[in-house]
Amino acid sequence: MKSFEYGDKEISSLDISITVTSMIIGVGILMLPRELAKSVNGSDGWISMIAAGIIAIGIAWILAKIATHFSSQGYYVYASAAITKPLAFAAVLLLSLYFLSFCAYEVRAIANIAKQYLFETTPVEVIAFAFLMVNVYAVSGSRVGLIRLNILFIPIVLLVAVLVLLFSLGMVDLKELKPFFTTNWKSLAAATKTTAFSLLGFEVVLFYITMMNRPKDAPKAVAIGVLIPLVLYTAIYLVCVGVFSQLALPEITYPAVELAKEMQIPGEFFERFESIFFTIWIMAVFTTTVMAYDCTIYGLRSLFPKPKHKTWVFILSPIIYLLCMYPKNLSDFSKMSTFISYEGIIVSILFPILIYTVAKLRGVKSDAS
Repeated sequence: MKSFEYGDKEISSLDISITVTSMIIGVGILMLPRELAKSVNGSDGWISMIAAGIIAIGIAWILAKIATHFSSQGYYVYASAAITKPLAFAAVLLLSLYFLSFCAYEVRAIANIAKQYLFETTPVEVIAFAFLMVNVYAVSGSRVGLIRLNILFIPIVLLVAVLVLLFSLGMVDLKELKPFFTTNWKSLAAATKTTAFSLLGFEVVLFYITMMNRPKDAPKAVAIGVLIPLVLYTAIYLVCVGVFSQLALPEITYPAVELAKEMQIPGEFFERFESIFFTIWIMAVFTTTVMAYDCTIYGLRSLFPKPKHKTWVFILSPIIYLLCMYPKNLSDFSKMSTFISYEGIIVSILFPILIYTVAKLRGVKSDAS
């Protein structure tokens, strides 16, 4: 008898594409227009976004291609054969810590934004704790269930984002998009770096590749998963510039949320659409956070297989909470974001590329052959 299509623990290329999209779309887009406006003139930020997108898609494709070489044995086993067990242990541990810090960052970010727009009198500590507990409950269940939850959430998130863009077009002043091509290359490079950091998240393929029923499709699937947020981010940035102007954007903490406040719905059916927008966006941040949490457990269980899945869930939850409460102010929080971004580039991109290079030189057995 043929098994039920969604009754097993395998995932398809569509699942991976949506998982990557869900992992990338998070709190970054809420602040990205402001960060770009600090570096560029007019609407030149789109140039940096396209450049960062091309780089991100290229790196994501390479990373997924590398991941196909250990689609059965897993990252740790493959790395152990290439660079010895102690070095492989360190590499996977650092990758797990990266996802742990990624998770903590998302928890603190959603707590900060929720306090500003939804729960003005509620302490950040309480909001962060409540959000973390929801993630603890979710990550305690099936891993494949979490991945397929993205298929339910991401269409809703994208639909709401498109509605915000459509209803904001009437407020766009095309004059604010000018002048074009006046930003120097150094500023464009700085904006490209900022955008590239916002497109991190495709690293989940290093772990989830072992669950794919057709690993060879991973490079294309991951590239599509990066392309969707890139198009969305570019559209939101251009509309924000057209509505608020390039000079005003650096003074707005969360331009995407403010855009939802300013949008005009015919008939004034909703008076505070930003509350609906932000509530839906919590779903996007939730999927990002819970997958980062799950990847942390995935990596640690490959190093320490004896503790059960739920044991790791409860061990890590207080660590995540304490880590997310570490920043004392927005300056510390910004530094945390920068540190995590650089950490991600090193441990989730450079390390796998180096390990793959050594593996090829040493003739390590590949699952792709």
